[in-house]
Amino acid sequence: MELWRNEMNEEIYRINQVIPTTNADENENTEAIQQWIRSVIGRLDHYKTQHKELLNDATTLLELALWKAKMNEKEEDSLGEVKAKKIKLDMQSERSERRITSGANIVIKNVLPFLELK
Repeated sequence: MELWRNEMNEEIYRINQVIPTTNADENENTEAIQQWIRSVIGRLDHYKTQHKELLNDATTLLELALWKAKMNEKEEDSLGEVKAKKIKLDMQSERSERRITSGANIVIKNVLPFLELK
């Protein structure tokens, strides 16, 4: 994010340097400003795409962390149970069930609004 901010500050500095050096011709100033605006919009679109990718990665990590926490929680709850009973459990279905009951969908739904660009 700091890199993005620095690049945008450079763009602002650039337009402040370009406008005074152009001739008094209005068409030349207009063309320079339009080119600068296109450049800024292109950068913003690029940053939005990068932000969306980072957000998707963060969402995945958050979901995995919640799933792992739920699995650890269930393991701590079941430590007192008989080991034979634990062996009989189908581990794959147990993992799937823990993923569903991890609450990730609720947490992510409430966290994403704070991370999304509007």
